[in-house]
Amino acid sequence: MTIGKIIDGKAFAADLRERVAEGVVQFVAAQGRKPGLAVVLVGEDPASAVYVRNKGKMTAAAGMESFEFRRPANIGQDELLELVEELNGDPRVDGILVQLPLPAHIDEQAVISAIDPAKDVDGFHVVNSGKLAVGQDGLVPCTPLGCLMLLKEELGDLSGMEAVVVGRSNIVGKPMAQLLLGENCTVTVAHSRTHDLASVVHRADIVVAAVGRPEMVKGEWIKPGAIVVDVGINRVPSEEEGKSRIVGDVATAEAISHVRAITPVPGGVGPMTIAVLLRNTLVAACMRAGMDTPEGL
Repeated sequence: MTIGKIIDGKAFAADLRERVAEGVVQFVAAQGRKPGLAVVLVGEDPASAVYVRNKGKMTAAAGMESFEFRRPANIGQDELLELVEELNGDPRVDGILVQLPLPAHIDEQAVISAIDPAKDVDGFHVVNSGKLAVGQDGLVPCTPLGCLMLLKEELGDLSGMEAVVVGRSNIVGKPMAQLLLGENCTVTVAHSRTHDLASVVHRADIVVAAVGRPEMVKGEWIKPGAIVVDVGINRVPSEEEGKSRIVGDVATAEAISHVRAITPVPGGVGPMTIAVLLRNTLVAACMRAGMDTPEGL
């Protein structure tokens, strides 16, 4: 039995962070200041708090300024929008990230829309979504851009390949499809209600699974020699009582004998998201300063 390659997202992300740090040195030399990333955390969600703390550490390690704003879960929407407006006007801040999800009483879309598109390092603003859709330069959502980087590292030119994206979210599925179209792939966006999903997936040279259902994509669905990027992070019960484990959207143990290569969960796409966030912050800083983005990013 042939075993497919496990794509090392941690190693690629570490290399990308090094390239970002080199670009930051160039930016500081030219502008006399560091690029700045502001992260807003509302509430006390433990997973979000850990994620924000890691972002802060990696931002500083890349040579950038890290600004962290923690607000209580009961903050009013108007007060949160005022904070975003302050950050829009702060010359030290090149990137603004409001950690999602937000409490139920806050309109997430209103908050995202309030962020200056030039500082929208998450790439969720409708202006940046529109630029991606029509092929203009803008800030691109971190996770799908990270997926594309891994695919191009593994495959080189993606032109002419058939790609199936399983999932249609604004955060991953839709921008992933746009990025693959931009690489001249033939793209199908499938989802949990797609008829005969197995046969749709089976025709793909590239499968990006981002549907949020544990091990939904079965090994037998994968065409031999395909490359699979598993975006899913799902917590399921472990064999040890009272404990849990993390699995992706793909049944990796089944798929490994079919694929050319596959990203693991954890350790695949996850590390790329923060690395691309740092890349987007540097890109935003360069755009605001009228500088070219450093090569290799």
